[in-house]
Amino acid sequence: MKHKLYVLMVALAAASLFLSACGGATVAASSLPRNTNPQASVSDIQELTAGNTAFAFDLYQQMRRGDNPNLVYSPYSISLAFAMTYAGARGETATQMAQAMHYTLAPERLHPAFNALSLDLDQRSLEVEGVEEADRFQLSLANSLWGQKNWSFLPDYLDLLATHYGAGMRLVDFESAPEAARRQINDWVSDQTQKRIRNMIPPGMIDPLTRFVLVNAIYFKATWQFEFDPDKTADRPFYLLNGQTVNVPMMSVDQATPFSYAAGEGWQAVALPYKGGLVEMIVIVPDQGTFEAFEAEWTAERYNQIVSALQPQMVRLSMPKFKFDNDHNLVALLTTLGMHDAFDPNRADFSGIDGKRDLYITTALHKAFIATDEKGTEAAAATSIIIGVTSMPIDEGILLTIDRPFFYVIRDVPTGTILFMGRVLDPTHGTD
Repeated sequence: MKHKLYVLMVALAAASLFLSACGGATVAASSLPRNTNPQASVSDIQELTAGNTAFAFDLYQQMRRGDNPNLVYSPYSISLAFAMTYAGARGETATQMAQAMHYTLAPERLHPAFNALSLDLDQRSLEVEGVEEADRFQLSLANSLWGQKNWSFLPDYLDLLATHYGAGMRLVDFESAPEAARRQINDWVSDQTQKRIRNMIPPGMIDPLTRFVLVNAIYFKATWQFEFDPDKTADRPFYLLNGQTVNVPMMSVDQATPFSYAAGEGWQAVALPYKGGLVEMIVIVPDQGTFEAFEAEWTAERYNQIVSALQPQMVRLSMPKFKFDNDHNLVALLTTLGMHDAFDPNRADFSGIDGKRDLYITTALHKAFIATDEKGTEAAAATSIIIGVTSMPIDEGILLTIDRPFFYVIRDVPTGTILFMGRVLDPTHGTD
């Protein structure tokens, strides 16, 4: 009988094999500490980031076909969570996962590279200079594993998760108390995302056949380097794709401000730095009437070209406030990208987790939230994989009014890692 494997991308717990108590749950943990000085070369981290970026845009092309007018998701959260699952995949299952996720590094280089990148991101806010502690951005990453008590997990797998992802496994009783386990996992996700991601796993998703749940969470909050004046915010028209208009609270920087800006055939882009300059939001605005054509070609290559074209300019900027969340079921999206066997109870091979071919991914969920206002941005995301047994220039600077659908990317500047991305078709959709 196949058992279900859930991987939840939400947060990371700390942890071959010993048992300890943690928050009321018994933890099966490797005796090995996390390797805080991983031997990952700069080129390996660059290759990992390039692969993550390619995956981010592959996934976008699948997500845009859904019903959500506004999109938000965390490519990094999804890539990281699946990397921990990939560590237990074997054979064709592993091959398909690597291709769909753009894991181009060999496993012995991939996991140290993920470790090095995560450690780098974890301490990014500490590198900010000239900013008061209260104004430093918050970026937290966390992982946790939840396994069926009395199930045999391979020590080598637990060792790998401990050394490269800092994760131990909380032991719960999916067999006899699946709902209690679900609530416990959801509470942990909520805590790790400052209550922004609630009810990550809906009722019924975890059942007595569940054996393993892997969770990754990411939380981000930052203040703009150049804040918008709330007194300048006013309702103004935003032009929808169907030709209609809606009034939205439009934030404005009336005086020319030093942003990075670029323009090309059919588009404009501006980078809004957060305090310290190590993280930024890039907003890309296609010209009126060209959004659909631009979106069809919204690829990693085009994104990289736009980022490379950004140059310091004096810009007078107006853009809408927006706030929304999304729920994504990743199974169909990833199957379309070629990850078939992982979700097939007859073909999945996760024998690297428990030494048997009795696990398969039944569900992969991703939930994300974003809010942008005059002060800055707050964003959070969680992903779960469930595995069971079976404008124009003027004298005072460039005037850019973002009054039509646009794309956005929140990225770590030193590494280029995309933390969050999406689109806004209607800023009034999903707001309180």
